[in-house]
Amino acid sequence: MTPQTVKIAVLPGDGIGPEVVSEAVKVLQATADAPHFNVELEYAEVGGCAIEKYDNPLPEQTLSLCKQSDAVLLGAIGAPKYDTLPSNKRPERGLLGLRRELGLFANLRPAKVYPALVSASSLKAEYIENIDILIVRELTGGIYFGTPRGIDEEHQHGFNTMDYEKNEIQRIARVAFEAAQKRNKRLCSVDKANVLDVSQYWRHVVTEMAENYQDVELSHMYVDNCAMQLVRWPKQFDVIVTGNMFGDILSDEASMLTGSLGMLPSASLGEKYAMYEPVHGSAPDIAGQGKANPIATIASVAMMLRHSFNRLKEADAVETAIANVLEEGIRTADIAQRHEQSVTTQKMGDAVTKHVHTILNKKQ
Repeated sequence: MTPQTVKIAVLPGDGIGPEVVSEAVKVLQATADAPHFNVELEYAEVGGCAIEKYDNPLPEQTLSLCKQSDAVLLGAIGAPKYDTLPSNKRPERGLLGLRRELGLFANLRPAKVYPALVSASSLKAEYIENIDILIVRELTGGIYFGTPRGIDEEHQHGFNTMDYEKNEIQRIARVAFEAAQKRNKRLCSVDKANVLDVSQYWRHVVTEMAENYQDVELSHMYVDNCAMQLVRWPKQFDVIVTGNMFGDILSDEASMLTGSLGMLPSASLGEKYAMYEPVHGSAPDIAGQGKANPIATIASVAMMLRHSFNRLKEADAVETAIANVLEEGIRTADIAQRHEQSVTTQKMGDAVTKHVHTILNKKQ
């Protein structure tokens, strides 16, 4: 077998980002102990830490590193202390800039309930057992990127533009249809076609594309109804495809089906580049306290191994290790019940890493 060496740009970011990324890197390095698989890591700043160092949320050297790498691992960005900065200087501009410059148009956010965490969800067990939902969110268009945008002080109003071109809808729909083909062959397209012209066009294009995927059952749902249905009966969903803003909101809601925002990974994919990050934010209120849950970032590494490097055995090992650790009752504070003791971020990472070593050594 030809040795595989991959280069990964590691962007720890702000708040709890460095803590959870540190644990995810340990797990990643454990998979790199596998024969013929070598991982090279290079670190850079983005978001608030980049503002502090370079007065720029996305320094040119960070973007250059990402473009020279095989994948990007991002922690989290942002903090309240940056909220008073001009909009083009805020940490979030670094994240949006990465998505735009790397062409990361497809965001995959799985929401899967581990059997050991059924009791951690706010919903009754019968509603969430065996849930496995994939939300496919369009990531580089819509209201987050549309123009014109701004604040008109003279006339005292702010404005943004929500728009989608046909090719933008087609390419995200294609990702969603193909994902559904590999799963349970059901795709729900979410929009607001009863109010928004852009959503009416979205629905038209997605329906048109369904003709090429006869094996997939396509349905449509308004975003407000979808938000309600995710809580009412989440098992009805397999794959959900939607626009940028709707996907942002719905994927965070879906995270609570799993018991914590700290459990959800994500992959942002483009034609050439890919970035992997937890769905949760930087949580500056608990930064440095060892309370953060690193599982979402560790699971993002599993997605990286699968989607970017085709290391299926290693990806499976990471996901199995997470499940094993949870079955053992190891919990960080966000997923611990009142009667359960919680462990630190580092101890959770150590536990998963240990299981990865054990699983991979058995398979060799």
